[in-house]
Amino acid sequence: MSDTALNLDAESLAAAPEEADALQQVRPVPRISVQAFCETQAVASTIERMAEDRRMSKAQTRVYMGGLAAAVEFYQTAPTPNLIFIEIACGRDELMARLNELADVCDPSSRVVIIGHHNDIALYRELIRAGISEYMVAPVSLADLMSTISGLFADPEADPIGRSIAFVGAKGGVGASTIAHNVSWAISTLFENEVVVVDMDLPFGTANINFDQDPAQGIAEAVFSPERLDEVYLDRLLANCAENLSLLAAPSTLDRSYDFGADAFGNLIDIAQRTAPAVVLDVPHGWNGWTKATLTHADEVVIVAAPELANLRNTKNLIDTLRGLRPNNSPPRLVINQVGVPKRPEISVGDFSDPLEVEPAAVIPFDAQLFGNAANSGRMLAETDAASPVVATLGQLAHLVTGRSVSVPKHKPGLQALLARLKKS
Repeated sequence: MSDTALNLDAESLAAAPEEADALQQVRPVPRISVQAFCETQAVASTIERMAEDRRMSKAQTRVYMGGLAAAVEFYQTAPTPNLIFIEIACGRDELMARLNELADVCDPSSRVVIIGHHNDIALYRELIRAGISEYMVAPVSLADLMSTISGLFADPEADPIGRSIAFVGAKGGVGASTIAHNVSWAISTLFENEVVVVDMDLPFGTANINFDQDPAQGIAEAVFSPERLDEVYLDRLLANCAENLSLLAAPSTLDRSYDFGADAFGNLIDIAQRTAPAVVLDVPHGWNGWTKATLTHADEVVIVAAPELANLRNTKNLIDTLRGLRPNNSPPRLVINQVGVPKRPEISVGDFSDPLEVEPAAVIPFDAQLFGNAANSGRMLAETDAASPVVATLGQLAHLVTGRSVSVPKHKPGLQALLARLKKS
């Protein structure tokens, strides 16, 4: 590999965290049509990557080569979309003449964004006066492109969209729901933010038990009556668990079958995100159209696993699949739960995480008394024993999944540690 290639790789790796942070601020793009006419493969590849992003799932995106000349020819016989990206490599005079030709075949309601290769403020002003929506200078990043689209089509006066955080178990019985519910509690108490917990395990959900709630309505009414669902109706279905914490409970009954299409929960999650800064999705262990869609489109995915072989296999399958489905996102976060069960052979934390190429976001020890007392009393772990190290770990996890920085204190050897060493010597 050449030195140039090595430098490019180093630059892209250095830019990746910055781009990921910028993408977190981008609002999902509404249901629009986008077409791009590119001169270079670099710009075309970036727009193709953008089209695969989960925030673009509602938009239809097509990429063509040939730049402005190809666009003029194409739209002589084809309708224009909501948004057109055009990369230009020609000079100003040719560009302005070609834009007049484009105006003759372009619908007045279509937005046009020009991607140029010269940082020319005079050209920018001339293009804006000519009715161009935006002028971008190559190279362009995913965050640049999506911020531009969001700025053109998202309502600037709309309320901010809440962060969706999906928890799923690598296997049944690993405590994913318990972790999800306690992290929800931590977010609501640590940051005093409104949190909505959505129990998506309709037949066997446990959120109502863990939060000691028995609501008459919940998620079943939302998904079986989608035509009624809006912010007002959702608010009626929520059960108030604590200050800043609401629950959309599962019925936990078997009086009907719960077969759903892939998009059954999409609108519900969108509406929930407009009502609260944090929406925690308690996703049951399974793999079907709607669980796949939920995990694909969530802002954060947390996989909870126990340290044994079947969990390792399932976790690897989930991480590998979600990396393909979410190409512009960081990999799912990993929580290793139930570590240190007496007399149970276990895979060490290092041997578990190494094949996954993911560092655990949290390692939670097995504590039968703490978890058992909390579950049987319908209380959260922080209510049962606020001083427990597990509660502190879940607080750190709450920081991570909400995008807030957390500093883990480094324990320095103090006087007690020094005296212990002297006794041993």
